[in-house]
Amino acid sequence: MSGGNAGEFVLDTESDRLIGRNNRMRYNSTSSNRAFSRPSFLQGVMGAAFAATLAVSPAHAADPIKIGLVTALSGQSARAGEALTRGATIAIEEINAKGGVLGRPLELVRRDDESNPAKGLIAARELIQREKVSALLGGLDTPVALAIVPFVNNAKMPFVVPWAAGTNITQNGAADNYVFRVSAMDDEVDKAIVQFARKTYDTKKPGLILVNNPWGESNEHGLKAAMKASGTEPAGIEKFEGNDVDVVPQLSRLKQAGADTLFLVGNVGPASQVVKSLDRMGWAPPIVSHWGPAGGRFTELAGPNAKNVIFVQTYSFFGDLSPVGKKVIAALQAKYPDIKGPADITPAVGVANAYDSVLIIAKAIEKAGKAEPVAIRDGLYAIDRVDGLIKTYDKPFTKTKHDALTENDYIWTRFEDNHILPFVKK
Repeated sequence: MSGGNAGEFVLDTESDRLIGRNNRMRYNSTSSNRAFSRPSFLQGVMGAAFAATLAVSPAHAADPIKIGLVTALSGQSARAGEALTRGATIAIEEINAKGGVLGRPLELVRRDDESNPAKGLIAARELIQREKVSALLGGLDTPVALAIVPFVNNAKMPFVVPWAAGTNITQNGAADNYVFRVSAMDDEVDKAIVQFARKTYDTKKPGLILVNNPWGESNEHGLKAAMKASGTEPAGIEKFEGNDVDVVPQLSRLKQAGADTLFLVGNVGPASQVVKSLDRMGWAPPIVSHWGPAGGRFTELAGPNAKNVIFVQTYSFFGDLSPVGKKVIAALQAKYPDIKGPADITPAVGVANAYDSVLIIAKAIEKAGKAEPVAIRDGLYAIDRVDGLIKTYDKPFTKTKHDALTENDYIWTRFEDNHILPFVKK
């Protein structure tokens, strides 16, 4: 939901929805009382309302600890925003079922950034200043996250990023850094892209095709460094705009330069235009991509050759699952009727990263002993162990390391029938 009206909010647990309904019932009852004068009726209504309140209040005797979520809930990346919501919700419901944190339930409050940096900043400001969240979760798009970073550092609000991979999100140069990440990081992904392409396709002369925005710039720097370290010379580096519908000129130059593989960086819409432009050219080189295509309607927009794009992820629900994995997939299937099995959790990375992020935030609050933002930031440094979905986190953060995942936590995937499946070379 978008953040237009300050009174609008999303409460994702069932108990939270019950509170909302109960509040509306009390309002309606009070209004109707004006039409009746008999004391017995008034007493009856007040008694019923009070009884209804008691029915749901024990679990919410203490004020909830609010966690804000800023993400794309509309547009081409809405599927990824929904995945983040689901992962966070499952974690919150699990924590609340065990009594919450410090005896208080967690509550998720969402705002839609529409993949727009300006709207993301407005959403973050509203969550912090009006909703009084104790921690902020979000940042689906790197440009949006980068717009939020200076504000949260100035506001001294812990900001845990479960998706956006731009290196300078966490390595932002702030003397007092409040930004942490449970997600991939461009510099590490870029190393993995080069290594995977050389091993899988014997890549010797890759062509880089990058979206022309801060995320593309971050990966241009990282890919150049990774290629130099591996002794790989690029055929060329081409840029394209996020709203381009034809990337043939850039791709033609890479083809003429002898590119044997394409390294792709772009979110759903831009990446789909690259695939369709390749189709028009009749050129089908291997495509090794950052995880942008996973965020939404990629197969719908790119067409049948979407399957040719191999991209990085941090988690898959396929294969032998850990006890945490089995628990989470069971909870997802119980709560969301559209999830019948692992293939329906798309993108899994959104669910996994958000789930682990909430567990980590909850542990930081526990370590801090209070739900105050500055104390929570210090609590993030104090975490010793969290048994997450992606992995077990042992001291995930230090004052010089704000990224919880490394290149060792990545896997390679592709789309098959609109499902993200582990890549197996045929």
